Amino acid sequence: MAETVKKMKTVKVKLPLTRTEKDDVFVGLNGKTYLIKRGVEVAVPVGVAKILERREKMLSVAMEFEAKAAAPLEELEKGQ
Repeated sequence: MAETVKKMKTVKVKLPLTRTEKDDVFVGLNGKTYLIKRGVEVAVPVGVAKILERREKMLSVAMEFEAKAAAPLEELEKGQ
């Protein structure tokens, strides 16, 4: 009896390589792990691509929050 191998749909992604972001990105999905290299186009399962998209969105939200939280401190420092 031949086993059928279920092929996962993949998409190509390329994570940006920046001055501050140089480390590879670790992703875990359904018991499998992936280490995505920055600056190189790689094929990953659709689920991994969705995780990476959510990660970028959450990083953006966190950066906005930090900027808003730091604003009052900067105003206090200007006043002194």
